[in-house]
Amino acid sequence: MNISLKSNDDAIRGVLKLEVVKADYVNQVEKALRGFRQKTNISGFRKGMAPMGMIKKMYGKSVLADEVNKIVSESIFKYISENDLNILGEPLPNETEQKEIDFDTQEDFEFNFDVAFAPEFNIDLDKQDELPYYQITIGDELLEKQIDSYRESYGTYSDTDEIVEEKDLLKGVVTELENGLPKEGGIVVEEAVLSPMYIKDEDEKKKFIEAKKNDVVAFNLVKAYDGSEAEIASFLKIEKSNVADMTSDFTFEIKEVTHHQKAEMNQEFFDKVFGEGNVTTEEAFKNKVKESISGQFIPQSDYKFLFDARKLLLEKAGDVSFADDLLKRWMVLGEKRTAEKLEEDYPQIVEDLKYQLIKESLMKKNDIGIEDEDIRLLGRRVAQSQFAQYGMYSVPENILDNYLKDMLKDKQARQNIVNRVVDEKLMIWLKGNVKLDIKEVSFDDFNKLFSDEKQ
Repeated sequence: MNISLKSNDDAIRGVLKLEVVKADYVNQVEKALRGFRQKTNISGFRKGMAPMGMIKKMYGKSVLADEVNKIVSESIFKYISENDLNILGEPLPNETEQKEIDFDTQEDFEFNFDVAFAPEFNIDLDKQDELPYYQITIGDELLEKQIDSYRESYGTYSDTDEIVEEKDLLKGVVTELENGLPKEGGIVVEEAVLSPMYIKDEDEKKKFIEAKKNDVVAFNLVKAYDGSEAEIASFLKIEKSNVADMTSDFTFEIKEVTHHQKAEMNQEFFDKVFGEGNVTTEEAFKNKVKESISGQFIPQSDYKFLFDARKLLLEKAGDVSFADDLLKRWMVLGEKRTAEKLEEDYPQIVEDLKYQLIKESLMKKNDIGIEDEDIRLLGRRVAQSQFAQYGMYSVPENILDNYLKDMLKDKQARQNIVNRVVDEKLMIWLKGNVKLDIKEVSFDDFNKLFSDEKQ
């Protein structure tokens, strides 16, 4: 086996040439054929006793091709690894220098593969390089909005005989109508539950607001829920398949009105939000809420920081050449993407690739490593966040660990976490090696920064 690399003058591509002679593969081929002989049943011969000549005639060519291709594949990637070649994509059969292969007549073979090299980057950063870091200020409006949300979440319900308000819960009897009267054999739900705030149509919602206990409200259910089969079926306790042709009006006889009352600003409320005894005054509570909101905004500030850092790094890297023809050929072969679609997407693909290579270069140059523990810790945060979306904030450790274990088994999920670890590590390094221009902005002004970028 002889392998050689011929690099082009532009240093962005090369050709790997592999020369395979009989001595490289003969033992593997003989071993494979003996295996076929032992497993093959041929009429007139006991299993495993067919003449080797017959086995070679039946399987020789395909076995030779398989073994040679296996040797070529293993040798290519071994050569790339041992010579620390930073290639993009995978080696592709050369379309001009590759000689015809005939496994019937040849004993020696020559293979030629095109390879695309990743460009090298040598980016230096210091305190002369400045990047903005936006800290979102917590204004009174945002603070009160968050406090109001807490008061809503930790509020109480109590029965009332007062008029219905939008956030009240109503219990009563729902009856299907026909020509303005209860429909014979129609739908009746004895313990229906409804809240005006979830009714989508404003006209239908108004029919309930300011009604009272024992009132009978006539309404159009399909209009009220904007034709949502799932919501209507759940409300009437019927199958979704029975909703499609429904046109009836209904009445709702209000039996109970449960009024929602926001939580009062007292110690009981403070304890529910931040734990018993952690906050004891309204001023301390507001400061704690501010702190909590600020913490929620840190990921957004960090995202904007990395967004700006990307622009700086791409600018410092300058114009970079890629073996575009090879990359496009590899992408068309490896992805479900047409050549036309690839042409459309290619500029963004190359920019993303360039940035990815810059990150890898900075990580390597500055000895920024990633450990399994880094992946596990971030994966755990991701898992906790996913549970929190469903209101599950205190998931038992064993359930969290098992969920994380399963998540990291998924190749794409694991890679997403690795990418986030890279971004976090790089962000920490960048913050320590450039000049940070701290800018305090309101939440609305912060969001406008992204709008301005798109214009």
